Amino acid sequence: MTTYAQPTIRRSTGHRHVVPALWRQVVRGASKTAEPAHAEPDRSAFTQLEIYDGILAAIDHRAEVLDVIATSLDRESSIRSLRDLLEITHLQATAILDLPLDRFTAASRDRIAHRATELRAALTH
Repeated sequence: MTTYAQPTIRRSTGHRHVVPALWRQVVRGASKTAEPAHAEPDRSAFTQLEIYDGILAAIDHRAEVLDVIATSLDRESSIRSLRDLLEITHLQATAILDLPLDRFTAASRDRIAHRATELRAALTH
């Protein structure tokens, strides 16, 4: 199973760490009658949406994407070239390289676009 989430690297910056609202509530020992904290948005949903947006950009420029991949020397140069071509992140370029070719069809694009629209709507509400 391939995961696209990049590991979080925590460095001491001398600044106060950001703690999610629910975790603060647990750490502070808030009672059950206290006003509940707002739930933090699911970061994996944002990551998935980022990947969908990159894939949709690749499908829209499939000829250029396939040319870049075919002419690249190795995987890392393919990632760099895709990032430059589509102005996408490393995560998105890696996801594009991991796609099977049947994901570049019109039907697949429609499914991905529909899922991205659903996810975007869920994240904005």
